[in-house]
Amino acid sequence: MFVDPTIFKAYDIRGTVPDQLNGEVAYMIGASLANFLKPKAIAVGRDMRVSSNDLFNHLARGLNDSGVDVIDLGLVSTDGLYFAVGRYGYEGGVMITASHNPKQYNGFKICRKNAEPLSGEDGLNQMHRMIDHDAWLVKSPNRGAIVRKDISDAYAEHCLSFIDPSKIKPFHVVIDAGNGMAGATLGPVLDKLPINVTKLFFEPDGSFPNHPASPIELENLVDLQKKIAETNADFGVAFDGDADRMFLVDKFGHQLGGDMTTALVSKSLLTKHPGETILYNLICSHAVPELVRKLGGTAIKTKVGHAIIKPLMKQHNAIFGGEHSGHFYFRDNWFADSGLIAMLVCLELISLENRPLHDMVKGIDPYVRSGEINSRVENIPAKIEQIKQKYGDGKQETIDGLTVEFPDFWFNLRASNTEPLIRLNVEANTRQILEQKVAELLALIRS
Repeated sequence: MFVDPTIFKAYDIRGTVPDQLNGEVAYMIGASLANFLKPKAIAVGRDMRVSSNDLFNHLARGLNDSGVDVIDLGLVSTDGLYFAVGRYGYEGGVMITASHNPKQYNGFKICRKNAEPLSGEDGLNQMHRMIDHDAWLVKSPNRGAIVRKDISDAYAEHCLSFIDPSKIKPFHVVIDAGNGMAGATLGPVLDKLPINVTKLFFEPDGSFPNHPASPIELENLVDLQKKIAETNADFGVAFDGDADRMFLVDKFGHQLGGDMTTALVSKSLLTKHPGETILYNLICSHAVPELVRKLGGTAIKTKVGHAIIKPLMKQHNAIFGGEHSGHFYFRDNWFADSGLIAMLVCLELISLENRPLHDMVKGIDPYVRSGEINSRVENIPAKIEQIKQKYGDGKQETIDGLTVEFPDFWFNLRASNTEPLIRLNVEANTRQILEQKVAELLALIRS
């Protein structure tokens, strides 16, 4: 059977259902994973998407037929899956999710022991070759079993261990779960906190009846912003579909970029653990490394993506890593990301500083940013080369796309790993410079 090779991405397997991804493909992925990792047991979690249960059944059959036991975690967040693999010592894990993608998508985020991710270069491409050459067709005489496991209380206890709940002030917080997995997993944590929570779209629903579960896009925050204003809440929190990403929104409705949340988490952790190392991806504001260094920490810049950041964190024994996209990684969480832990750390910091979120950000962020601007481009490498030549007088880096720095602004241009898009991020010292440079760059990109 032909399997569309484009579903094998840099960091996960993802495609539309049922044309690219269906039961037969899920079965082959389960069997090929069994043959690649050769584990005794694999933990499998799933989100609330309409196709997730069917994909689970076929994936589990592929694993079972290959002699692998499936630890069925049921409906969990992606960070819950990572927790289960790390805490209980499973030899691998699969999260059935397409994260923030529209409802017609689904996919698999896969990790090995200690929640170490499989990437395109390390695991996913090898699995694709097995499928392509029918090398996955190796059935075991000893069929695996499916064992159900509930991790909800243990995971809540683990996340709460990152803070002192007694220090949390009774803030009024609006949380938008986006009909995703946050609505199914936050309960045991919120029950232990004194905050007053207004819940938005906590009912898991894979048809996403209210808005896409992608809080990085400002249009998906409208309901949250309205509810914050309507209830005079202190701030808001928005999670993506599989609840591993989290964005903060201040009382005036302004979204904090993932980089500003990275700065806040870094401040909290470096206050408790002076001199530690923090990783940040190259799209993050210069405010992040400046704050880390000011607080006596070591800041290390990385490429974008969890399959890159997690091994680097382990190499440098970094206490924390943050991305502009809302992924936050913690050493004491098996170097895996957790939107929930990041939310709790920020909640504790806001409580201890006892001042509004927007005030805290104002004190660490002197810059203005464009946010990520996407453009469809026919020949992305040629376009990046054209812009590289145009801005040849700036300081250039090519560790992840093209980054060019000038005294009063910098920008990064890189290709998407999941879509035929080119992504532009610009940061400047003033709003006027930002608007001028964004217009200038977009005219070049889209010409």
